[in-house]
Amino acid sequence: MSTPVTPGLHGLGEPSRWVRHWAHLIAPGGAVLDVASGAGRHARFFASLGHPVTAIDRDAAALGLLGDAPLVTPVAADLEGAPWPLPGEAVFAAVVVTNYLHRPLFPQLLRALAPGGVLVYETFAQGNESVGKPSNPAFLLAPGELLDIVRGHLRVIAFQDGFLAEPRPAYVQRICAVREAARADDPARATPPPCYELAG
Repeated sequence: MSTPVTPGLHGLGEPSRWVRHWAHLIAPGGAVLDVASGAGRHARFFASLGHPVTAIDRDAAALGLLGDAPLVTPVAADLEGAPWPLPGEAVFAAVVVTNYLHRPLFPQLLRALAPGGVLVYETFAQGNESVGKPSNPAFLLAPGELLDIVRGHLRVIAFQDGFLAEPRPAYVQRICAVREAARADDPARATPPPCYELAG
């Protein structure tokens, strides 16, 4: 089940600080998948950095605001009641999700990451019911749930699970993780380990 959308267009305003913080890990010019993009605050942000962006949302009115955005391809699709809307071979340098949770999508999101691809995910967590919406447990991540989802698939660069006072009180869980490219088995041919710079 997805996080309920408040009345009016969603995905407006400034990009998430968590998303901005880890944008430097995405390969220059790499394609980005913005899931449940709404009006495209993150799609526009990544396009401004030179990334082609596929923005998926069921809200055609919100996607309509992206019509003039260079490098952004809006895709109107029901992510919960219809098949995955992208070709099976479509892979991305980054998959970005904020304020949205539909657990059956997680395997598809992981498959959509290219080697070296970055998952940046941030949404509400248990405890949020004490400060506002969403309050339905179906829309709230359990403690450590994002870690469990990526374990064995991605390398975790950063993870947080706690309370934020701004921009409004909320309990959130967020992760930045990378699908590492396979390295050569021969030590003589092995490339140096990847360097994931931890922005200050």
